[in-house]
Amino acid sequence: MIQRKILRKNDIIKIGGSSWDLDKYRHIYVIGAGKAAAYLAREMENILGDRLFYGQVTVKYGHAIPCRRVRVVEAGHPLLDENGLEATAQILQLVKTAGSQDLVFCLLSGGGSALLEKLPEGISLTDLRKTNHMLLSCGADITEMNSVRKHLSLVKGGQLARAIAPASCVNLILSDVIGDTLDSIASGPTVADLSTFETAWQVLEKYQLVEKLPAAVQLYLQQGLRGKIPETLKPADPVFEKVQIIIIGNNWEALEVAQATARACGFNTLILTSRLQGEAREVAKVLAAVVKEIILNNIPLLRPACLLLGGETTVTLSGSGKGGRNQELVLAALLAMQDVQSDYLIMSCGTDGTDGPTDAAGGMIFPEIWTSAQQKNLNARAFLQNNDAYHFLEQTGGLIKTGPTGTNVMDILLALVP
Repeated sequence: MIQRKILRKNDIIKIGGSSWDLDKYRHIYVIGAGKAAAYLAREMENILGDRLFYGQVTVKYGHAIPCRRVRVVEAGHPLLDENGLEATAQILQLVKTAGSQDLVFCLLSGGGSALLEKLPEGISLTDLRKTNHMLLSCGADITEMNSVRKHLSLVKGGQLARAIAPASCVNLILSDVIGDTLDSIASGPTVADLSTFETAWQVLEKYQLVEKLPAAVQLYLQQGLRGKIPETLKPADPVFEKVQIIIIGNNWEALEVAQATARACGFNTLILTSRLQGEAREVAKVLAAVVKEIILNNIPLLRPACLLLGGETTVTLSGSGKGGRNQELVLAALLAMQDVQSDYLIMSCGTDGTDGPTDAAGGMIFPEIWTSAQQKNLNARAFLQNNDAYHFLEQTGGLIKTGPTGTNVMDILLALVP
């Protein structure tokens, strides 16, 4: 995506309809955070060459690749750790040296919310980790989670842009949120924040988390509600006059490539949506119903069919098992498809190669998965109720493991009906 969308001719960088003359800048830096940040950084190194002065990006453990002038630091995800705090402090120190004649390329992708953080005074790493764990487990979507995260941070919600100023800032963003909502991607460290302390508080009330919060977090948010703590940066802030935002990739583009590949394999194809969201188990029932319609009536797609969907579902945890939203979705779909004998395959995977706190990208189901479960006396419904899709799919051959992919544009779902 970097190679396709960014062109350098002599000392002119062109991205879409915008261009930058590198000769006008004293120093050029690259910073960033997210699961794809190291891959993005390496391509920017190739484009900028010796014009790149220095840089640093933070990635999830296992997602680092060698770079020449950009330092790559690994840290905790989805829960922040000390490495993430230290790496953020180093990035803030780096941009502090950038002046009005300097240019900063900020590379952001999914995962940046956990990997880029500076804690407010009085809130500990343990406090924030506990709060984030509750948000990840309650069924909140990414926008809701990030409205809370931004108001428990000194770098999110446009505050990194303030640290970069007065240097010019060009953001190259790989979107992992529905609709490419800029202030939600990596919790919007370089864009204006449309949420408020009131928004964050309403999310916590909606999911009945207020009373469960660490005392320091409750106190900090209440002070914010009373106006005793400054809000995140809003659209009118002059900081954003020297900030540009460019989306270089998203879920729709991934779906289009998948569609082209399916067509080359001889399938009739349909991209149903790139905005899929909702509880994984409920989405699974709808997807199974559509697959049955294709099998029985060739609607909405003639066989051989490849139905494609993208987005990001959620899981409300009630059990103690192991899994992720994609694994949970396909297990729920298997229960809905248990009476179907015709050939089909349903797959759901995270494009980053990670699904929840597991080593799997996601899972797939087909009639033989159900047969295998019956032969091994595995109770699929019991595994689902315990949020234990990983161990069910592991025993039946339904796990998909890719390792880190170098990208992150939400999830891809597909259904194949030959």
